[in-house]
Amino acid sequence: MRRLFAGVIATAVVLVVGWFAVAYVAPALTAGASASGANARAASAPSCPAAAPVTVGTIVVPAGPVAGFCQPELIMAAHIMNAARDQGIGTRTQAVGVMTAIGESGLRNLDYGDVAGPDSRGLFQQRDNGAWGTLADRMDPYTAATHFFDKLITIDGWQTMAPSALAHAVQVNSDPGYYAQYWEAAQTIVAALSG
Repeated sequence: MRRLFAGVIATAVVLVVGWFAVAYVAPALTAGASASGANARAASAPSCPAAAPVTVGTIVVPAGPVAGFCQPELIMAAHIMNAARDQGIGTRTQAVGVMTAIGESGLRNLDYGDVAGPDSRGLFQQRDNGAWGTLADRMDPYTAATHFFDKLITIDGWQTMAPSALAHAVQVNSDPGYYAQYWEAAQTIVAALSG
């Protein structure tokens, strides 16, 4: 009898907890998940510290935020843009470089790799395989971007290839569509820093 009573109590507790989860928790999770990516980014946009504009090459870099990035990351984007511009590459392909660096490092010059490439370094997480220069090259934002664009312009059809496919052709990561999620932010950054 005692076991039966304990079983009934346990079942009642499970039912009440389940009802609570369905009635209160699930709607809150669903509401959060249905927010658009733009709204989610806007809600989580960083508050950038006040900073005087910085000139990188010919690009004046504001404090931010621009597309959710603050001045330290925008300075990295300016190095990428300058490297492309110095090679005569236009703004669309500059945005491909910025998009790739957002996907690889969040526009941060990382001095460490990951599981896929423990020897990867820099903005583009370039491997220590000889194709991307020395460690110093991979850690210098302008030089790393120059190496990225050097490889990019050797790809057949690079001028018209879809941005994520082009980044994938250079980086050879596991997902050809991976970089597409960063394209809008990259275009926004390039437009803001080109003005």
